[in-house]
Amino acid sequence: MRLPPLKKLFLHFIMLFIVVLNLQAQLPEKLKASFPGQTTFYHNISYANDTLKRHQLDIFLPPNAGLNTPLIVWIHGGAWNMGTRFNDMSYMGNTIKGLLESGYALATIEYRYSTEAIFPAPLQDCNQAIEYLYQHAAQYKLDKHRIGLIGFSAGGHLASLLALSNNNAVPSFYPNNAKPHFKIKCVLDYYGPSDLVTLGSNPDTIVNNSRNSISTLLGGMPLQRPDIARRASPTTYVDKNDPPFFIVQGEKDESVPYTQSQMLAAWLTVNGVANQLTIVPGAPHYGVMFDAADIRKNLFAFLAAHL
Repeated sequence: MRLPPLKKLFLHFIMLFIVVLNLQAQLPEKLKASFPGQTTFYHNISYANDTLKRHQLDIFLPPNAGLNTPLIVWIHGGAWNMGTRFNDMSYMGNTIKGLLESGYALATIEYRYSTEAIFPAPLQDCNQAIEYLYQHAAQYKLDKHRIGLIGFSAGGHLASLLALSNNNAVPSFYPNNAKPHFKIKCVLDYYGPSDLVTLGSNPDTIVNNSRNSISTLLGGMPLQRPDIARRASPTTYVDKNDPPFFIVQGEKDESVPYTQSQMLAAWLTVNGVANQLTIVPGAPHYGVMFDAADIRKNLFAFLAAHL
């Protein structure tokens, strides 16, 4: 039955109102101030056509979003074995608000923990989630040709690995070995490990927890399985056709030495890939120091140039 135009318009506004209310109901209390009042929110979208809670994503559309809104996909951290899609949002409130007010859409995705399924399962999930967003871009007013990634810690590793391997043929990285159709325009990497071989074999006690997390992810210690560690390292896939990178890490990172970011930036530079590295003086592994005004200024300039 075809609805009259006025009734159809009325129902559209009712649904939009419900979506906005749902944003306030579903978000953790401390995050609500980070989102402009007219943010459109789609919650708990299943991207893998199954019932797994770890196979869900959320979409946040900026106020007055047009038909082709550039998209930034948010990949949370948590040592590959903990956390939720809201994990790193708690200390990045000004960045989130700035992204939406600047006209970017956000999609926050979840993936199976390494304690449920070892590598490359978490990467397969990320690829599948982004392919879902690509295939349903028109439904959510997204520009499928302007997709960027932002990741934190383990999420930074997954974002970097996904983007750098996107132009390689690595069937095991994709569900059912089917290469996705999307292309990544740029990556915002916050303190993500880039070389699991060197990180996992580092004798320094400050990275012991990271070593344990890596062994859980890989199914073995890097010194025992350097082949898998190498295959799971973003630096393995750097070539001249990769997207630009914006890399940020703390000088006092207690879990991932900042040399990991320096190494990734060096490999990108050697291969002629545009990149910008910021080592934040005195900053730890995560926290509000990464939401600083100077970092945001550089971040928005980077996005304006590349997304």
